[in-house]
Amino acid sequence: MLDIGMKAPAFALSDGEGNSVSLESFIGRKVVLYFYPKDNTPGCTRQACAFAGAYEAFKAKNIAVIGVSKDSAASHRRFAEKYGLPFILLSDPELTAIRAYGVWQEKKNYGKVSMGVVRTTFIIDENGLIEKIMPKVKPDTNAAEILEYLG
Repeated sequence: MLDIGMKAPAFALSDGEGNSVSLESFIGRKVVLYFYPKDNTPGCTRQACAFAGAYEAFKAKNIAVIGVSKDSAASHRRFAEKYGLPFILLSDPELTAIRAYGVWQEKKNYGKVSMGVVRTTFIIDENGLIEKIMPKVKPDTNAAEILEYLG
């Protein structure tokens, strides 16, 4: 179980272009790391578009925004192109980071139980430590809540 003040689990995952991106490469900057269930679904699209809309504010504060799901790099590339997403989307089909961050959980939808990604956001500080954990975030307000928190 991850907690505030712990070292954020390291990872290296592929972006939409197939480039490997590691969390370690962001040391010295804050990172908003958000996990979401699936590209092109209503909630995930609203969340991604909210981050895109707030991207200039994150950029002005030198904060990296990274979205992670188990979708393929090609799916991420199409999703980013379709909605003009200016931030990094990482593909985790093996659930490496998804499991390390504890967001692969049992979900209930209309009485059906299945395993999936629970929408969760982590704020990681400049030293690679977990500064804030936001479980079960709302897609429409997540980006604004983070900006408000960061002042």
